[in-house]
Amino acid sequence: MFAFLLEKLSIWFETAERRRREEYLAQSSDIVQLEQRIRSLETNGYML
Repeated sequence: MFAFLLEKLSIWFETAERRRREEYLAQSSDIVQLEQRIRSLETNGYML
């Protein structure tokens, strides 16, 4: 039971983090800024 809850919680956090990254990227004003943000996430990790 504990493992099930832990797995569900982990999935919830991963989904929230993915949404946060997607919102950050969606705020780009043009393709150049989008590419810079993607590169930044790739180099500095995915923590915003």
